[in-house]
Amino acid sequence: MTENLTNSLNQPPLMPILSVSDLSLALKRSVEDQFNFIRIKGEISGLKRHSSGHIYYALKDENAVIDAVSWRGSYSRNPIQLEEGLEIIATGRITTYPARSKYQMIVESYEASGQGALLKLLEDRKRALAAEGLFAAEHKKKIPPFPQTIGVITSPTGAVIRDILHRIQDRFPCHVIVWPVLVQGPGAAEQVAAAIQGFNAVSQRPDVLIVARGGGSLEDLWAFNEEIVVRAAAASQIPLISAIGHETDTTLIDYAADLRAPTPTGAAELAVPVLIDLINYLQDRARRQQDVMRQIIDNRQLRLAALSRGLVHPQRLLEERMQRVDDWSERLGRCLPQFFQNLEDRLKMTFSRLRLPTSTLEISEERLKQLTTRLEQASFEKVLERGFLMATTAQGEPVTSAKDFPEAPVQLTFADGKVLVTKSRPGAPASRSRSPKPNPEQPRLF
Repeated sequence: MTENLTNSLNQPPLMPILSVSDLSLALKRSVEDQFNFIRIKGEISGLKRHSSGHIYYALKDENAVIDAVSWRGSYSRNPIQLEEGLEIIATGRITTYPARSKYQMIVESYEASGQGALLKLLEDRKRALAAEGLFAAEHKKKIPPFPQTIGVITSPTGAVIRDILHRIQDRFPCHVIVWPVLVQGPGAAEQVAAAIQGFNAVSQRPDVLIVARGGGSLEDLWAFNEEIVVRAAAASQIPLISAIGHETDTTLIDYAADLRAPTPTGAAELAVPVLIDLINYLQDRARRQQDVMRQIIDNRQLRLAALSRGLVHPQRLLEERMQRVDDWSERLGRCLPQFFQNLEDRLKMTFSRLRLPTSTLEISEERLKQLTTRLEQASFEKVLERGFLMATTAQGEPVTSAKDFPEAPVQLTFADGKVLVTKSRPGAPASRSRSPKPNPEQPRLF
């Protein structure tokens, strides 16, 4: 019994049995009570933007990591947007998430861990965008010298828009379209980028754009360092003038813009000329042009006067021509009768020459008759009439000697007819056949 009593005294007292939910709730209360307000310095990692507007991320250093969340309401009140790798000082409380047995920090507000962190982020982003060619000088567009419509992207309230409108009205009155946007805090970058894209998308686009904001700290101007704004400015088809802050303030949109103005008022001065100066310039050019034209006319008149002194008077030229015409008319009157007389003499001579061919034709005709008679006397018919004959072979070839007499029949042509004879053998009488008397109507050869 003593041993059993000793064992019962060594056991711990009985503890109540807790559910998992009870334990998680007790831990949540304990953690929140002990770490109700803390400030943590760390680098943002694993940043996620939920469709609800809440931001989930982690804060880390070289040894540890803690989850964190910024609710949409508190995040929208901060001028600096959270970025991957940005080192911040977060202010909030530690709580647990019982559904996953995790602890996390609810960030109520935050600030960059000194300007050095923002400047480093800015320099890294500038280097990356420059490597893509968004800041290249060859992509810059010229600002039109005489714009008819100017688009201004800025806050609708404040001194910036009033200064721009007043300066444009004083210098070169033209149509101005204002696209109101936030220029600071969450959503400002998205609105500025949407305004640039919107002006480029309308059918009647402005001739030039001005993106303007007044001065402020690096955090206040951070919206114009956002990548979405820089890319929209670089892609704008409308020439764009950036006028962010004061002359010493520089944002990334200044590098992507086609022209940077030191101030919003300076942007208005760069966008439009001074109308009165332009009028004075045109009037001066007009006066100079008139002076030049007057000088040219005077020089031409002097030259014309000098040339006129060397010219012959037109009346003298006419007098000489008139005298020459009279001389020619007189000579023409004397030449016409002689010309007609010469024509008449030539006509008579030609007529006398035309009579000679008639006598020549008569002589030629008589001579032709004599030659014809002589030709008829020399024809072979006349020779045959004088007792001669002509011996020819069947082929019409003449037989001129006895030794050439052929065996074939030979035709003997007389004046009154033709006879076929054949060469006789020794002791045989010669045969012959008498050709009929030629037709007296048959034409003679000559």
